[in-house]
Amino acid sequence: MRTLWLGKRAYAAAVLVLVLVISACSGGGGSTSSESKGANAPVTSDNKPDDGNKASEGNAAEGSGPVIELTVWDAPKPEDPQKALTEELFSEFEKANPNIKVTHELMPQGTNDREVFVTAMAGGNGPDAYSAAHFPIIGDWVGQGLALDLTPYWESYADKDQFIESSLQAGTIDGKVYGLPNDMYVTGLLWNKKLFEEAGLDRNTPPANWDEVVSFGKKLTKEDKKQYALTLLGMEWADWWFEYYVWQAGGDLTELNADGTVKLTFTSDATVKALQYYKDLKWTHKIVQNNVLQSYQDNMNDLFQGRAAMTNGASGGFGEYAANGLDLNDLGFAPYPVGPSGKGPSQIGGAYWIINPKSSKEKQDAAWKYVTYMMSKEVREKYYQFQMDNGIFPNLLSVRKDVDPGKYTTNVPQDLIDGVTKAAADSRLEYYLKERLTPYVVKAVQQALTDEKSDVMTLLQKAQEAAQKEVVDAYNASLK
Repeated sequence: MRTLWLGKRAYAAAVLVLVLVISACSGGGGSTSSESKGANAPVTSDNKPDDGNKASEGNAAEGSGPVIELTVWDAPKPEDPQKALTEELFSEFEKANPNIKVTHELMPQGTNDREVFVTAMAGGNGPDAYSAAHFPIIGDWVGQGLALDLTPYWESYADKDQFIESSLQAGTIDGKVYGLPNDMYVTGLLWNKKLFEEAGLDRNTPPANWDEVVSFGKKLTKEDKKQYALTLLGMEWADWWFEYYVWQAGGDLTELNADGTVKLTFTSDATVKALQYYKDLKWTHKIVQNNVLQSYQDNMNDLFQGRAAMTNGASGGFGEYAANGLDLNDLGFAPYPVGPSGKGPSQIGGAYWIINPKSSKEKQDAAWKYVTYMMSKEVREKYYQFQMDNGIFPNLLSVRKDVDPGKYTTNVPQDLIDGVTKAAADSRLEYYLKERLTPYVVKAVQQALTDEKSDVMTLLQKAQEAAQKEVVDAYNASLK
């Protein structure tokens, strides 16, 4: 849900590593070797590639005519250790494209990056290209007219088949492409192999289903050592992890109808089963942390300090784990245990490059050239190589099929890389309208975790009634 889970959104070292991962996946640049590809062919006024036999006056791709000026929110922060590389790549792009002048800016300050972007766009001050249209918020932004339909560009993009299918899911709406994949992560079950071994469990075998989570959990929970089996998330992002349990039970928190309207499924059999199980982990089985409302970072601290044996992990987080003293050889990563549905899908998240639909056609053409240049195989590999040379841990999941992060790691166990690959094979996007519905789901989850006598159906019914009245009715009406 969050780019990474790298803080939806810490220790100073952890923050540094996460910043590196983010900038590595969304830092700028270009590659002259991709210039001859169809992705960078001249583009005509109807967004279709020119056949090369006629010039488009003022088109930056032609290498002649007036300079096209772009504003892009992708400047590296002053403390970014990759700043020099990023600026070098910026320079290479401009040398290869003298008719495109890119002004690289940091995102304006604000408490919420998404609100900052939407506010800027509404005021006519948005960038021509933006690299952080998150999964799944891009759907809302498309509905608000904040992202250009990139389909005509995409259809002639020589590298379109080099992006993994799951990276395209959130950015493809009604058969149209609105986002170019920038970075991505996948979640899964992360466990401490050392604690498994100490509990008499096979260090390489995680729980396969809900029943085994409980049976393993009882062996892993040791009150005298202040050690517990599994972290739950009960604070303001509680729905982030809870939705995984709903998926495992065979449902989701919302359904998207054919006409685009939304149906709430808070009271479905799957959601009720999931919340009852979540509650039982706390009150019946007692295998989770005592403070179920502690922060996400406190959950991670429990992992770092050997108090938590299992948690949710992400493909972009291993650098943080290593920076906080964990031996990667003692960590396991796998798809989630299955629930009553027999499935345990992982969650995918990340961000897209989008282009401003209100920019001029010439700027849109130039912006497409810039973002595809920046996401080229050559540039991605330069970042991975830089990370390896400088001890920066990479995200183990690449949006490009032809860029293998495993080649740029020297101390990552193969089973971790294999676990990420397996988790990515069965993945889902977060539930529809999550941004607006989070408070309602969170309230129900928190009450279930803090009140042993609470009835989960009653909690979910109240949450659904409030969400229907305060969010969904108005949303559905707006579509008509």
